[in-house]
Amino acid sequence: MRPVPENPTVAILGGAGEMGRTAVSIISQFNEIGELIIGDFNEVEAKAVVSQNEKNSKTLMRAQFVDVTDHQQLHSFLSNTAIVLNAVGPFYKFGVDVLKSAIASGCHYIDICDDWEPTIEMMGLDHDAQLNDVLAIIGMGASPGISNLLARLVSEELETVEDLFTVWPVDAGERGDAIEKAVKENKGTSGAIIHWMQQISGEIDLIENGKQVSRPPMQAIELQYPGLGSGSGYTVGHPEPLTLAKSMGISGNSANLMLMQSATASFITNLGKRINQGKTSIEDAALQVGSPSTMGKLKAALSQSRYPKANDLPPFFAWAKGIIGQEQFIVAARITSSPPAMDSATAWPLAIALQQMLENRIHNVGVHAPETIIDLRHFFDAFAKCSEPPMSGIDDIVEIVREKL
Repeated sequence: MRPVPENPTVAILGGAGEMGRTAVSIISQFNEIGELIIGDFNEVEAKAVVSQNEKNSKTLMRAQFVDVTDHQQLHSFLSNTAIVLNAVGPFYKFGVDVLKSAIASGCHYIDICDDWEPTIEMMGLDHDAQLNDVLAIIGMGASPGISNLLARLVSEELETVEDLFTVWPVDAGERGDAIEKAVKENKGTSGAIIHWMQQISGEIDLIENGKQVSRPPMQAIELQYPGLGSGSGYTVGHPEPLTLAKSMGISGNSANLMLMQSATASFITNLGKRINQGKTSIEDAALQVGSPSTMGKLKAALSQSRYPKANDLPPFFAWAKGIIGQEQFIVAARITSSPPAMDSATAWPLAIALQQMLENRIHNVGVHAPETIIDLRHFFDAFAKCSEPPMSGIDDIVEIVREKL
């Protein structure tokens, strides 16, 4: 990989969106950037983001209108950019085309893609990226992103990996209500919630017996967490199992799971059924998350007893079962700090990956999932420092436990 030039131009596509805004506030504090461009379809909001940050920024900032569906304009824009951070969602609509344009333009690329469908196609662009000497890191947020790195930590504890699950919270008790916050900040819905409705309807791909299969989402899976007890999470369409199956050599089952209250699980399952039956669209379902009908809430309340709870499972973790010395173990790794808001939990990993690229810590080109390319210790040391309250490093912010079966 060619070294990143000194004081490069960095662009954030979707920089006026809910995740992009937070990423801008973090990355504008980097000293290594020559110019930071906030590219967005909404130029007025992009300029507002610049105004909010430029006074304290350590780099030059400017806003620019960018329509990611205009391939000629996008190619021209990226041709003058060293590194692009893509926060334009939903990624099942826009992710593949933006990555193709970045590769064709010779622009290094990082995104927060959380849809499994484009992830498969984007990983298929690896050869093209290598030919153009482009590094692309996809899914570099919280989940996927931090979740992949926790999965790598638990997998490295095992000689062989049988089952591997990544788990994140929706609204389970003190874990905080990430969805409620997203609804409130976006006055009804957001790209993140539209993505969510896409991934709790239809069928999703996950791993069973080491093979990629399609299954209905919202299936409850019970996990035993060493030292804490058992609880259940619900399957959702996400990239983690598909990239981890290849990189970690999973022989058993793998899925991404959501922790949620029983009433929420019931409500979301009912929404997914209505989408599948053609009674509501994905966009209308996203609006119903923010403003549920009285009937929808009543149906969820009446059927919630059928949905198992998270119980004492921690809010954000990776869990694996496998072999150590011919004996079977469970290994789990969790983040020990309080769960940050969804935008911060997504933006900080994106920013730390950019930092690794700027410091030339990464030398391989091609299209990579986080677990195959990110410097683990540097990442968690940096993530620890930005937690609330700040922690000292990886050994402070990540707890790894194991239990013999």
